[in-house]
Amino acid sequence: SWDSVSHENGQIANLPIALCEVQGYVFDAWNKAAMLAEALGQINRSSALKTRAEELKQKFTKDFWSARKSTFFLALAEEKKPCNVVSSNAGHCLFSGIATPEQAKMVAQSLLSDEMFSGWGIRTLSSREIRYNPMSYHNGSVWPHDNALIAMGFAKYGLKDEVAKVTGALFDASLFTEGQRLPELFCGFQRKPRVAFTNYPVACSPQAWSVATVFMII
Repeated sequence: SWDSVSHENGQIANLPIALCEVQGYVFDAWNKAAMLAEALGQINRSSALKTRAEELKQKFTKDFWSARKSTFFLALAEEKKPCNVVSSNAGHCLFSGIATPEQAKMVAQSLLSDEMFSGWGIRTLSSREIRYNPMSYHNGSVWPHDNALIAMGFAKYGLKDEVAKVTGALFDASLFTEGQRLPELFCGFQRKPRVAFTNYPVACSPQAWSVATVFMII
């Protein structure tokens, strides 16, 4: 959405924008391509792809890490200005494996803080950020598929308790939906006892990403 990438002061980021999770997707793609090349007997190409992926990881670790917030920048925007806000995007960097083990633990702690974890799942944006709005499409809502990717990232780094917390929250949310069918997203209001999550009025249901969430959790 138009306001989904912002700076710490609330200003909307200007193009070009390099999102943190996309760096991870590229890293993962190069590593997987290296596996394919090796299986096809293209050893030199496989080695080159592995080197390229490792160089990206080292650069990413240096350029995208927010020491002050102990998480990855949401993005580098125009003139490579960091978007230093706490977002769920950082969790995808665990899914792709581009985070170091130390970074993964800190990102997980950030994502499961009271500011990010609503009780029904991880919000897209921290409640401490200026643009936070629990009813916003990308700035405070909870997306099941987003949480499933993050949970798989936690699992890759051996963070079992964190996996259980996220998957348990999604399962609990499913109990309040018809046929336990998770919607595209729902609002990021804090969970209250014996009260269902707040629906996002125009969320798609069924929605392919959310259907896939169940299989990723399993």
